[in-house]
Amino acid sequence: MHVELISPAQTQVPAAQGPLRVKDVAAALRVNTATVYAEVKAGRLESYRVGQGRGTIRVSRAAFAQYLQDRGIPAAELAVTL
Repeated sequence: MHVELISPAQTQVPAAQGPLRVKDVAAALRVNTATVYAEVKAGRLESYRVGQGRGTIRVSRAAFAQYLQDRGIPAAELAVTL
């Protein structure tokens, strides 16, 4: 029996296509992570939780793009690609 192994790196979503972490959003906007958490809590930045318990917060690239558009922030000046 022949089994072909696929390395984990080939099966993972590339970083440029996956969701953003809070610290990624904060770095892109050049603000503190507390500011991003406040935007999430206020409902201005759409997010979701991953994991058990408190988990971690992730922001989809589409939600981040919408957030930027709603506030008139030019995406071309950010540190991440959407």
